[in-house]
Amino acid sequence: MYLITKWFGTFLYDKNSINEKILFPKNIKSISNRMLKIKKGDILTEEKKISKNIKKIIVNEYRLKEFGEYKPNDPIFKKFEINPEDFGFSNNMLQKATLIITEKKIKEELASEDLQLIQMINTLDEFIQISNLLSERFESWSIFPNSEEKILPLRNTLKTVKKEIKSLEQQIEKNMKKLAPNVTNLVGPLIGARLISLSGSIKKLAMLPSSTVQILGAEKALFRYKKEGGKPPKHGVIFQHSYIYKSNKDIRGKIARNFATKISIAAKADVFTKKNISDNLKKNLENRIKEIRNKKRY
Repeated sequence: MYLITKWFGTFLYDKNSINEKILFPKNIKSISNRMLKIKKGDILTEEKKISKNIKKIIVNEYRLKEFGEYKPNDPIFKKFEINPEDFGFSNNMLQKATLIITEKKIKEELASEDLQLIQMINTLDEFIQISNLLSERFESWSIFPNSEEKILPLRNTLKTVKKEIKSLEQQIEKNMKKLAPNVTNLVGPLIGARLISLSGSIKKLAMLPSSTVQILGAEKALFRYKKEGGKPPKHGVIFQHSYIYKSNKDIRGKIARNFATKISIAAKADVFTKKNISDNLKKNLENRIKEIRNKKRY
């Protein structure tokens, strides 16, 4: 017996005909909810009900493998054709249900912690840039005599921007500890947030090879190297960490490679296992950095 689920119902097929069927309610919202569950890999109540007491079942979806043998390439699944209109379901219903799913997905993505974090780190960098510009203007203006009263609005604005920078940094640290605790403990909340921003999400960061993590933020230098030649970049934003910028120039590349490898492992732990491994990663990394520095001395 073959268990086959379509967007309008679930069916038991015995190679020649439909043995049993459970149709979904003819309601756009109900259909979209079931389609969304299927996309997420969940099992539907109708699938559990129709499979009950059936000894031998073959399925073509991995999420249904608990019901029987998983054989996605079985020719029967390609042979099975069914017209939803024969059961009172129109293509218009499918289109409307798909639209609802798309809208839900967009809302979920916009509400994700990753995107919120990316907006915060981008705003922080803009605030820092504004603060630097205001500071330069304040310094150049304040050398003039009798300027105190005139530059008071500038002073107040600069003070406000710096206050907001501090507030944003605190919020980023709070969000990073929740979203990516291993990465945060290893590289710090701000560098970690910038890595996530450059990757697009914590999941995308976890999927990147460590060689790419190593040069995130150095895209312009990499493009210039590919176009004009010279030396390729050895590090991107991770250079901001004291592990690298406090080291001698000739060993920064080695340290950056090791650092990026640990960051990649930390990101994978944050996304997939949720285990706290950052202390061990940090200890191993610091021991490796000591070895690299000691070799340089001799």
